[in-house]
Amino acid sequence: QVVLVESGGGLVPPGGSLRLSCVASGAILGINVINWYRQAPGKQRDLVAAITSGGSTHYADDVKDRFTISRDSAKNTVYLQMNRLKPEDTAVYYCNAEYGISNYDYWGQGTQVTVSS
Repeated sequence: QVVLVESGGGLVPPGGSLRLSCVASGAILGINVINWYRQAPGKQRDLVAAITSGGSTHYADDVKDRFTISRDSAKNTVYLQMNRLKPEDTAVYYCNAEYGISNYDYWGQGTQVTVSS
């Protein structure tokens, strides 16, 4: 079992920055990939960024050059640094872990990010 806890969301004006954190606990050695997803009201949940156990990263096209995913293995934490935020970045952001041979999905509870003046 893996438990994921997100933090760092909030209200920020357009052009601002936020850093989200996802702390993993439990059977973390079996995690293959940590993803950040987001879901705006009335829309589907979309992949924003991913980091593999080997350190490879992937970004959605609309956040490339603005968002950076990173990890601190000593703290079992994955971060999502979000810069030059836009109103369309407003969503609930979820941390997701793909675990084991079957890539079973674990989810955090989500953290709200609101970009508004």
